[in-house]
Amino acid sequence: MGCGSCSSGGGCGSKTLGTVPAGCNNNGTCMTSGCNKLDIYDWLVDMDLPSNYKPFDIVEVRFKGSRKEFFVNSDNLYLEMGEMVAVEPNTGGYDIGHIASTGELVRLQLKKNNVKAEDVVKKIYRKVNENDIAKYQMAKDLEWETMHRARNLALELGLSMKISDVDYQGDKTKATFYYTAEGRVDFRELIKRMAEAFRIRIEMRQIGMRQEASRLGGIGSCGRELCCSTWLTDFKTVSTSAARYQNLSLNTLKLAGQCGKLKCCLNYELDSYMDALKDIPNNVDRIETESGIAYLQKTDIFKRIMWFSYPRAESWIPLTVEHVRELAELNSAGKKAQDLTAPEKDEETSVAIPDYENVVGQDSLTRLDDRNRKKKKKKVKKPTRDKNDQQTAVVKQPSAPTAKVKTEQKAPQNKPQAPKQKEGEGPAEQNKTNKRRPQNRNRRNNSNNKPTEGNPQ
Repeated sequence: MGCGSCSSGGGCGSKTLGTVPAGCNNNGTCMTSGCNKLDIYDWLVDMDLPSNYKPFDIVEVRFKGSRKEFFVNSDNLYLEMGEMVAVEPNTGGYDIGHIASTGELVRLQLKKNNVKAEDVVKKIYRKVNENDIAKYQMAKDLEWETMHRARNLALELGLSMKISDVDYQGDKTKATFYYTAEGRVDFRELIKRMAEAFRIRIEMRQIGMRQEASRLGGIGSCGRELCCSTWLTDFKTVSTSAARYQNLSLNTLKLAGQCGKLKCCLNYELDSYMDALKDIPNNVDRIETESGIAYLQKTDIFKRIMWFSYPRAESWIPLTVEHVRELAELNSAGKKAQDLTAPEKDEETSVAIPDYENVVGQDSLTRLDDRNRKKKKKKVKKPTRDKNDQQTAVVKQPSAPTAKVKTEQKAPQNKPQAPKQKEGEGPAEQNKTNKRRPQNRNRRNNSNNKPTEGNPQ
């Protein structure tokens, strides 16, 4: 539940005392060790209560990490979810936390955690003031430096332990050190040195690998934040049998989480697999047929298909669960079944095509692995010539018959447009002018040639 819609009033932008949630300063969108960690949605807040109803006087307070405790609101303070309050700790002084739930929802939380209302004795002192918030902020700023100094002290003493987190009390008089170790550790000398260095009361608390991951947080292999650091509060045992029931490969690198233990999410779908496995025979590992013995290779639990194959055969034969049960009854009666044949592909037995669709529009990862892709042939570009070059080529190398035809055709066309002959000009003069043309072309090509006789200069 984001802080923009919380009941603390004003949302994250409000500067009212105690309404702005802590965390990564993103104010409402973080989950790991932030303002939304292990939040509870009060689904009873809109319900009308009787007029003579007495509010439940126990509230749930959230502290750093996944720690939650119940306190008695003896002064009947008006408290809302997200407010900071000063509460009674296990030892002297006071601690500061945030209200996690109030009203009738706390009664359900007590029942869930197997806590009786009579056993809750610690009280809520007051709502925090400015001095309390300043001291609380100073204490939280010292946690990072204190943790690193404590680690150096543990290395100097040669202790086989890892200090993973430090939690200061709200009044800055006590610090709780959380550590992980494989066995028992004698840290008496370490406590003496830390008490001299920090001048506070020291408490050492050993936690497991999963509790350490829940306090530190991180990103899992699924791409989302760790379940233990966002919403998971109780850690159930996870065994390798959960992976076997789901037909997962027993690869510790893939089945283990960041804590080094088996992933908690292996138990999420285990009940569905256990219900589906009730109808599948678990004692049929092989089937005796007339051609030999067929061994079980794989079982598709939800499609209820079992795959068998002969020792030297390359293909697997899918069989339905009912058919396998019938063949097992024949073998138990001492009879051999007929040869196993692959049935025709239909909606029940065909598993070649996956039954999902690409709804997000993502490209396939194998789109670049096509080996039969044909390489495009490179086109040879022909040399291009200008129009002037083409015209000169036509003029320089005319064929004899075409030139003759052109001259014969152009003669009658140009005849009426020919200028009038001057006196003294005859056919001989026209022949001279016809011979003049190739000589003029030769003159352009070779400037050293002298002009021929009869050419006008």
